[in-house]
Amino acid sequence: MIEIKPLGSSSAGNAYYVTDGHTPLLLECGLRFKDIQRALNYRMSEIAGCLLTHNHSDHCKAAKDVMRSGIDLYASAGALAAAGLSGHRATIVKARKQFQLGTWTILPFEVEHDVDEPLGYLLANEAGEKLLFATDTYYIRYQFSGLTHLLIECNYSEAIVDENIIAGKIPVSMKRRLVRSHFSLENMKEFIRANDMSKVKEIWLIHLSDTNSDAEMFKREVQALTGCPVYVADR
Repeated sequence: MIEIKPLGSSSAGNAYYVTDGHTPLLLECGLRFKDIQRALNYRMSEIAGCLLTHNHSDHCKAAKDVMRSGIDLYASAGALAAAGLSGHRATIVKARKQFQLGTWTILPFEVEHDVDEPLGYLLANEAGEKLLFATDTYYIRYQFSGLTHLLIECNYSEAIVDENIIAGKIPVSMKRRLVRSHFSLENMKEFIRANDMSKVKEIWLIHLSDTNSDAEMFKREVQALTGCPVYVADR
C-alpha cells in the first residue's frame, strides 16, 4: 500500500516521502537537510533514493547533503548540471527510459517548465499500484492508465490570478510566467479528464501558490470531478 507524506510543499521548499511498504523514497529535497532529517525521524539510512524533477533551489536545496548522507540522487543530465551536482551518488535518468529502484519501477517523462530537462515520474510497485508525481509543469503531454495515486501540482487558479491582477496584488508579468511554468487548477482538471481515473485511491494537491490559490476550493472541485479522496499538502 502506497503511503505519501509531504514534508514541505511550497515555493519555500518541496520534499515528499513515499513508500510502498518496502522501498522508501524521497521525492525532491528542497528543504534544509536538517528539516528533512527531523521530518523523517533521522532515519535517513532507510531512504533508497531521491528523485529530482529539476534544479530550482526549492526542489534541490539539500541535494548535496542528501548525497553526502549516502542516498543516491536521480535526475536528468540537464538538472544535475544546472544544479552543479556530480559524483557517484548523482545518477542520470532519461525521459521514457524506465529503471528499477528497489521494489519500484520508475518511468521518467518530460514536463514543461522554464529549466533544462525537467521531469515527472511514474512509479509502479509490485502490487500493481501506480503513483504519478508531477510538479512545476504547465502541461502534461502524456496519458496514463491504471493510476492509483496522484501527487500533482495545483499551483494557482486562473480566475484568482486575474482577480489579484485587477486588485493590484500581483503584476501582469507574474501571470505570463505562471502560464508557462506551473500547473493551474484548470489545466490540472483537464489532465484528469483526459486520463483513466477509475482506479485512483487518493489525490494529493501540491505546490499551491501562497497568493493565487484557494486550498479548500481546489480540494472541493477536484473531489467533485473525481469522486476520490483529495488532500492538500501542507505548505
